[in-house]
Amino acid sequence: MEITAITPQKKDKTRCNIEIDGRFYCGMKLETVMQNRLKAGEIVTPELLSEMQMQSEKQTALDKALTHITVSMKTEKEIRDFLARKGFLQNVCDYVVDKMKEYGFLDDALYAKQYTEYAGKKKGARLIALELKRRGVDDETARNAVAEIEDGDQAARRVLEKYMRGKEVNRDTLRKAYAHLVSKGFDYDTARSALKSLGDEDED
Repeated sequence: MEITAITPQKKDKTRCNIEIDGRFYCGMKLETVMQNRLKAGEIVTPELLSEMQMQSEKQTALDKALTHITVSMKTEKEIRDFLARKGFLQNVCDYVVDKMKEYGFLDDALYAKQYTEYAGKKKGARLIALELKRRGVDDETARNAVAEIEDGDQAARRVLEKYMRGKEVNRDTLRKAYAHLVSKGFDYDTARSALKSLGDEDED
C-alpha cells in the first residue's frame, strides 16, 4: 500500500489523517508519524501501520471511548463504530473493547435490560428487539431483555392516549391509531386491546 497523503486533522492538530491509495485509511498521532518518518509516497503494510498505531494510541483510544459513554451506555458495536469513525484500526479497537469489558463499562446484556426498561414505556417488544439488534445486541440477548417487559398493554394505552389527543374518535382515526401502535412494535392483540379501551370492539 502507498501513503498518498498525510494531513492534520481539523479538530485535533496533534493527530493526522493517513490516506492510502487516495482514500482515508486511519488516524495517527503526529508524534508517531514523525518518529516513524512516515511520508507521502512511502510503501507500507497494514501490519506496520497497525503496530505503529497500537503502540502510541491505545490510551488515546481508550480515553475517547470512556468519554463517549459518559452521556449514555453503549454497546460493543457502538464503541467499535465510534472508534472506527475516529480512524482507529481494528487491533486498537479490540484492545479498547477488552479493557472496557474488564473495567465493567461494556455489557451488552445490561445495556439491553436498561434500554428495554426505558423504551418499554412507549414501544412494543418487537420494535425494541429490532432496535437492540441494530445496536449490535445479539438475538438471544435481545429476546431475553424484551421477555421481561411486564405490561405491554399499559404502554400501548399510553402511546394511544398521546396519539389521540385532539383527535375525534371515529373509524378512520381508530384505523390510523391501530397502524400507529403496530408501527411502535406492539403486537396485533395488544393494539386491539388498547383500542377497545376507547370503546372500539371491532377494529381489524
